[in-house]
Amino acid sequence: MLRKMPEKDRKRLKRKVHIRKRIVGTAERPRLSVFRSNKRLSIQAIDDQKGQTIASISTLEKELRDVKPNVEGGSKVGELIGKRLAEKNITSVVFDRNGYLYHGVVKAMAEGARKAGLAF
Repeated sequence: MLRKMPEKDRKRLKRKVHIRKRIVGTAERPRLSVFRSNKRLSIQAIDDQKGQTIASISTLEKELRDVKPNVEGGSKVGELIGKRLAEKNITSVVFDRNGYLYHGVVKAMAEGARKAGLAF
C-alpha cells in the first residue's frame, strides 16, 4: 500500500500514525479530526473508546455546498462544528490535525472551533 502512494501522501500518513499513537478521544473530550482535500473540508468529533462519531460536518452538506476549501471556508466549518458540539454540551476536545501541517486551512478550522467556544 505504501509503495504505490506518492511521496507527499506517504509522509502525511507517517505523521498521522505518529500523532494518533498519543491522541485518544473520550465521550467527555472527543477527538476533533480534520480532513481537507482540494475540493472539500470535513471535521468529525470522535469518541475512540466507543468507536463512534459524536458530530460531524462536511462541505458536502446542502447548506455548505458553496463553501470553498480555503482559509475562509475552514473558519466557517470550524465555527459550525463548535456550535454542533455546544448543542451536545461538549466544550473540550482533543485536536487531531490528521498529519496535516498546522497552518492555513487546518489552522483556520481550529481557530473557528475555538471562536465557537471549544477548548483545546
